This record gives sequence, C-alpha cells and structure tokens, in this order.
Amino acid sequence: MLVTFLVLFAFIHPRGAGEKKGFTVETMLAGLRYVIGTRLLLGSISLDLFAVLLGGAVSLMPIFASDVLHEGANGLGLLRAMPSMGALAVSLTLLALPLRRRAGKTMLMCVGLFGAATVVFGLSRNLLLSCVALVIIGATDMVSVVVRSSILQLATPPAMRGRVSSINWLFLGASNELGEYESGLTAHWWGAVRAVVIGGIASMAVTGGWSVFFPALRHADRLSAEDLIELERQFSSMEPVG
Repeated sequence: MLVTFLVLFAFIHPRGAGEKKGFTVETMLAGLRYVIGTRLLLGSISLDLFAVLLGGAVSLMPIFASDVLHEGANGLGLLRAMPSMGALAVSLTLLALPLRRRAGKTMLMCVGLFGAATVVFGLSRNLLLSCVALVIIGATDMVSVVVRSSILQLATPPAMRGRVSSINWLFLGASNELGEYESGLTAHWWGAVRAVVIGGIASMAVTGGWSVFFPALRHADRLSAEDLIELERQFSSMEPVG
C-alpha cells in the first residue's frame, strides 16, 4: 500500500507555481484572524470544538463496559465499534442522498442529537440500548463533519484555504485530546455516569446557544460557494444576538 501511494504521489505535478511566502507571525495568525472575522466559519468550527470537548463519552467506554454494563472485554469491543458503524452508515447514505438544502439547521439538529444520544448512553444499563446510542453518536457526528468540512472549503477563498484548514485541524485535535482529559477529570469528580450525562446536556446547551449567537450558521441552506459567501456577506455586519 505504501509503495503504491509513493508511486502515485510521484506522478502528481502542480499545474502552476503558486506564490511562495516566508514564514512569519503575520502569516501564522492570518488564518486565525480570518476565522474569527468570518461568522459562518467561526460558528461551525467552534460548535464542533465545544460539542466534542463536552460530549466525550468514548474515552470512558472501558468504565461503562466493566462497571456499568458489566459486559467485560467483549462488551467493550462492541461498544467501540458502534460509533464507526453509525459513521459508516451515514457516509454511504450521503453518497446516494447528499445534503441539498437546510445544511446549517441539519448540522445544528445533529449536534443536538449527538448530545441527547450521549445522555442516553450515560443513563443506559442495557448493552443494546447503549449500542444504539453510540450508533446515533457516530452517525450525527459524521453529518456534522461533512457539513463543517463543506462550509470550510466552500466559504473560504483559495488564498486562505490552507491556513483556515490548519486552524480547523488544530481545533479538532485540541477538542479530541482535551475532551478525553475533561471526561477523565469529571469522571474522577462526579463518577463516569454523571460526567457523561452532564457532558451531553452541556453539548445540547451549546447547540442551542450557537443557533442564537451564529444566525449565519442557522440560515445556511445550500452547500455551494456562491450561497455561502453571499450568506456570510449578509450576516458579516450583524452583532451576536444576546
């Protein structure tokens, strides 16, 4: 596989020479400033950041498998597989039925369902119910990833796309790692069940708040560059609604 990748990579040739810029603090911070100044991008990236940060049930699966569900190693393996199953099912569905309208509302709804499914997982004492909740967690997270990635690519001009993508991956990596730390810390304070339930409720609260503070995200309809850029232009001068 690696040899095949290297051979194919060798055949890639750029069509034109791009402008080369030296590394400076200004270029490093340009992507961050652009994201902060673009309400649509800031809303979508930060929504995923806080939802994953607060709703991290995956890192506590070993505790649930052994101490809550009493299913042992086999149960843990089954729980681990469920989010991926949900994500795979959604990926295949979106191949046949791509999102055409109401992308922003769909994203917000799915992040809210992500939080609700996290609460269900935290309260469940049945392996089947826990598996269903984890499938929903994986499925809704995949929808959020697809919409957020599409917005990031389509609503960003080509000159800023690389730097904005770097900011997105930085936030994504930070939310995953810090989310696991937050889950372990709150589980130590309150217990695993309370930590997961409170995290799921907090994810739903964040979703509700973001739908108010980032109206451009709520009004995002078609995932096309023209529509998203026009939407951002309409809401760029609006102050956050308190």
